[in-house]
Amino acid sequence: MGMMKEFKEFAMKGNLIDLAVGFVMGAAFTKVTTAFINGMVMPLVGMIQGKDFNDWKIVLKEAQFGPDGKETAAQVAIKYGSFITVTIEFVIVAFVMFMLIKAINKMKKKEIEAPATPPEPTAQEKLLMEIRDALKK
Repeated sequence: MGMMKEFKEFAMKGNLIDLAVGFVMGAAFTKVTTAFINGMVMPLVGMIQGKDFNDWKIVLKEAQFGPDGKETAAQVAIKYGSFITVTIEFVIVAFVMFMLIKAINKMKKKEIEAPATPPEPTAQEKLLMEIRDALKK
């Protein structure tokens, strides 16, 4: 029974729940970024190049068709356009995460830099201050 209690304490820690929330939000953010890249950025790039970015490939072997018109061997190609698209998406997600972490760290520094009230002098320090003041007179 001790193991179940220990697992429950572990699962209910704030860090684990924060991690789960962050993971879900990251997955949702990735979907938004994918939609942005595929729906807005890549069509513009494709318009400049004359064809869709995801269609960029180096064909190593053309597809082969039999006498009846059915494909007998699939096309073999290196699809570097898809790789470039995903790389651009990664760079955008990484940059946004960098900016988010930078903003969070900046807010944390403000919290840390807030001047703390100096601690009360101890009884020994008070006595030494009284002696110092008495010697000055």
